[in-house]
Amino acid sequence: MFSPRHDPGGTKQEGSDTGAIRVFIIDDSSVVRAIFSRLVGDAPGLELAGTAGSAEEALSQFPNQPIDVVLLDLEMPGMGGMRALPEIIRSSGKARVMVVSSLTGEGAEHTVQALALGAADALLKPGAGGFDRDYRDRLVERIQSLGGRSLRRAVASAETARPPLVRRTASPVRPAVLAIGASTGGIHATGQLLAALPAVIGIPIIITQHLPAEFSQPYARQLHELCGREVQIAATGQILRNDCIHLAPGDAHVTVQRRSEQVVIQLDRHPAESGCMPSVDSMFASLAAIYGAKVLGIVLTGMGRDGTEGARKLVEVGGEVLVQNEASSAVWGMPGSIARAGLAAAELHPRDIALRVAASLGRR
Repeated sequence: MFSPRHDPGGTKQEGSDTGAIRVFIIDDSSVVRAIFSRLVGDAPGLELAGTAGSAEEALSQFPNQPIDVVLLDLEMPGMGGMRALPEIIRSSGKARVMVVSSLTGEGAEHTVQALALGAADALLKPGAGGFDRDYRDRLVERIQSLGGRSLRRAVASAETARPPLVRRTASPVRPAVLAIGASTGGIHATGQLLAALPAVIGIPIIITQHLPAEFSQPYARQLHELCGREVQIAATGQILRNDCIHLAPGDAHVTVQRRSEQVVIQLDRHPAESGCMPSVDSMFASLAAIYGAKVLGIVLTGMGRDGTEGARKLVEVGGEVLVQNEASSAVWGMPGSIARAGLAAAELHPRDIALRVAASLGRR
């Protein structure tokens, strides 16, 4: 679905002896715990690490056991999931936290807040009768993507290091627009990047984050609170403005058109080849056509490969693309695809990407 993700510390053992992804479930409903436990137990490659009916109970079980993914309910008795989230991230070592949440009203606001605090992903908790095969398949796929990091590290430790990926020469052209794409884990990563940017950069910022439409307004508020910049949910006819963040809505791609001396947004709802809505590919391709080499594209953590074909178009016209490094990514799908294609000028932590952006703009 989307993403915040985190870069926690920790020294716990990674993975189990079987190589399975170990999942810990925290929910005050015994029925939900039982359903999730069964889903995890029946899925190949997954293993139940434990369950808890409260955050306090979970934290008491975390020490000295390997956990790869935590399924977390936010509304629980005691300290609750939201208040406990930072401690859960710290105590579970390198586990990725998936919030299991409502997607409407106050639930959406709280979920976005959790993603900004470092939760890796979020998924709807269905009502009675909603735990069907499709939901099970989506849940398992997301857990496998989040927990796959520890398995990749285990494989890598037994193999020779990968050869260096091709790096492109940094563009000498000063950017005229900054375009950021992200998915799973992206809310947290984008927050790290924006917080490290200078207060004034003098160019517009466009963000395409894979999110349901219900999250657009809460996420816009989170971005404004985080970095103090004006944030507008993108709309057709909206003029790109320097130092303003233009956020893709959850139900349309952000593309741009030139009108006289101004560049304006044109929302596009045609299906993208990547299958994503909104799509980073669509944003990059449109910006490449209007700005040419003056586009600085950034792709942060996320599942899949959305952004790769758009990055190719940016590079073809002389633009530059930076990607988040694997170590700090929740899921190194999107940035990894661009890096493997030889389209990335650098793989960096989001805070280091911000430094690179500032340098390209001649700002401290």
